[in-house]
Amino acid sequence: MRADGVVIPVVRLSGTIMPAGNALRQTMSLASTAGMLEKAFAFKKAPAVAIAINSPGGSPVQSRLIFRRIRDLAEEKNKKVYVFVEDLAASGGYMIAVAGDEIIADPSSIVGSIGVVSASFGFQEMIKKIGVERRLYTAGRNKALLDPFSPEKKEDVARLKTLQLDMHETFIDLVKARRGGKLADNDDLFSGLFWSGKQGLELGLVDQLGDMRSFLKARYGDKTRMRLVSAPRGLFGRRLNLFGAGPGRGGDSEKIAGALASGVVEALEERALWGRFGL
Repeated sequence: MRADGVVIPVVRLSGTIMPAGNALRQTMSLASTAGMLEKAFAFKKAPAVAIAINSPGGSPVQSRLIFRRIRDLAEEKNKKVYVFVEDLAASGGYMIAVAGDEIIADPSSIVGSIGVVSASFGFQEMIKKIGVERRLYTAGRNKALLDPFSPEKKEDVARLKTLQLDMHETFIDLVKARRGGKLADNDDLFSGLFWSGKQGLELGLVDQLGDMRSFLKARYGDKTRMRLVSAPRGLFGRRLNLFGAGPGRGGDSEKIAGALASGVVEALEERALWGRFGL
């Protein structure tokens, strides 16, 4: 036990993983997390960085970019990384979690979902019923691949499945590289299924059950302190940009309406991601 105590920087990574968010929704991307990670790993005397994660996944590219940034900083600064799962670290959220040298979860946390999913809708029958004619013009015979307003084609679905299998293989390779010897021999491990933290421990998906405070004090002593590293606050400025359109700016109302409509669709997609895990 160290008499002077140890300070461990803490980074909280919460939300769906998407290339971009807005002032109304909490999302994760490399752009939104890089600053916090850099600050946390810059603590000179800290032997480790603690990362709390709560995410249902999202973009496989952003997930891997965040994973890679954590590992690069850990190796560059020679620090341990401890990942603490809160409610959920699934799919891309679990991909980020495996950046940890150790993963600690609550017994009731949800972990896993090592797979790839794509979702869409088919509106071709609906637009017929309401008397709308679909007009689609492309240069390139595959430019309108999987268009939701056109009938689904078997060859388009086959191409999507090929892409998904490639991404799934990349995910599996990453998990095996980080946790290889710890993983149980279970046929369902990479099937997309998810488990409780307790089951995840048995399968080798996590290393220990517990919470951040108890774990860090047991590892570094009772005087260990945790220092939260926060992201720069830019929310107020974004709100001004979104709602600050004044008179005489005719194009702004259309832009705001479009942004809000897009936000509704994205919010539904985000809700669906959380909903898959009963949250």
